Amino acid sequence: MRVLFAGTPAVAVPSLDALVAAGFDVVAVLTRPDAPLGRKRVLTPSPVAARAAELGIEVIHAAKVDAAVTARIEAAAPDVAAIVAYGGLIPRAALDVPRHGWINLHFSLLPAWRGAAPVQRALIAGDDITGAVTFRLEEGLDTGPVFGTLTEAVRPTDTAGELLDRLSHSGAVLLTQTLSAVDAGKATAVPQQGVISLAPKLTLEDGRLDWQQPALAIGRRARGVTPEPGAWTTLDGQRIKLEPVLLRPGAPALRPGHLALDGKAVLVGTGSHPVELTRVQPSGKKMMTAADWARGQATLESVVFE
Repeated sequence: MRVLFAGTPAVAVPSLDALVAAGFDVVAVLTRPDAPLGRKRVLTPSPVAARAAELGIEVIHAAKVDAAVTARIEAAAPDVAAIVAYGGLIPRAALDVPRHGWINLHFSLLPAWRGAAPVQRALIAGDDITGAVTFRLEEGLDTGPVFGTLTEAVRPTDTAGELLDRLSHSGAVLLTQTLSAVDAGKATAVPQQGVISLAPKLTLEDGRLDWQQPALAIGRRARGVTPEPGAWTTLDGQRIKLEPVLLRPGAPALRPGHLALDGKAVLVGTGSHPVELTRVQPSGKKMMTAADWARGQATLESVVFE
């Protein structure tokens, strides 16, 4: 079966590799254009584009699927399109090109967390179970009927990056199984059932930690925004990036945002019990351990995160 693969970030690469390894004829890859990365803003291919080039697969770079891009998809003559975190809408004209339609691997248990950041929003919300589904892509936001589902337990220390990495590999197996069933004429898609929730793309502001919130909520948010856009707070008007914090329910009480040492641990007060900082990156400096950062503060007890 001829497959068009659409995807952009690193979490989509395992699916591309799995389809190739399973023997599908991946005739072209649709991905976002090269983007400037690093301090020097060097134009860099997406992880999917780089992998497709290694595999010798034609790459279609597009920020928007317009008439010209649709014509290139038609020229590739795919029987089906598989899409994993492409990062753009697929219009009706392009949806109608493959005879088996477009099959999307989405990293949530739909209809929970429809949108661009399902794993991140699930962690912030404190979900214990998440997963992935394959579904038929429609013009609505993640509304199509579901082919297959897998579940994944959320571990207490999971960051969004770690959980996404696990789901990207298990999801690649699910996507391959779904396309195999479609090719064999044995796939059945059923309408979504359950409570709908939305997972809009994270902004920088989503990473700001509110020390008035309970420690549990702060910990969930910090893990949900790691690695991107990253957890942060402010000190004297300067933004400080933070890696995920540790819960310290038995530590001495502190006022929200106030810092103190407990042995070698650097604690911050919250709306409930304190949390322990792990690594800190002050503005313009490299990430360092919280203990190293604290040694650079004249009087830690006078430091208050805003």
